[in-house]
Amino acid sequence: MTIENNDAAFDFTRLRIGSGVDVHPYREGRDLWLGGVIIPHSMGLLGHSDADVLTHAIIDAILGAAGFGDIGSMFPDSDAAYKGISSITLLTRAWEKCREHGMQLINIDATLACENPKIMPHVDKMRLALSSALNLPDPGLISIKATTTEKLGFIGREEGIAAHAVVLLYR
Repeated sequence: MTIENNDAAFDFTRLRIGSGVDVHPYREGRDLWLGGVIIPHSMGLLGHSDADVLTHAIIDAILGAAGFGDIGSMFPDSDAAYKGISSITLLTRAWEKCREHGMQLINIDATLACENPKIMPHVDKMRLALSSALNLPDPGLISIKATTTEKLGFIGREEGIAAHAVVLLYR
């Protein structure tokens, strides 16, 4: 299927959409990494890597759109090489594989679910860190939003953070 736009055809069959979800519990004594940025908070997130829940959801969405599985298949937590690794490094590696297979990123839309800390003051820094890792010319291709769960569930009890990301790629 194609549409005409300014005398150029666009092939929609080459679009690939991916969705990623990640959840990590809070733990004392760890830095809170979100979107490649340390966010001031009394606790960080527990995980094999730096536990950057936002970046993990984006990686899953990218790998899913490209048909390459998920973060656990590409970077298994059973591999000591990934212990404590920066999620931004993992994002860069995942994106390099996609680029090698002719993928282009159209946009990312991501949502963090947490009661605290407040996310909006850090969004611009996160978009810059993520766009740099993806070698994107425009951080505006990345949207980051935040929501609470109105004090419901593990997020409402401030036991952890969840993230969801949707990515659109073009092959």
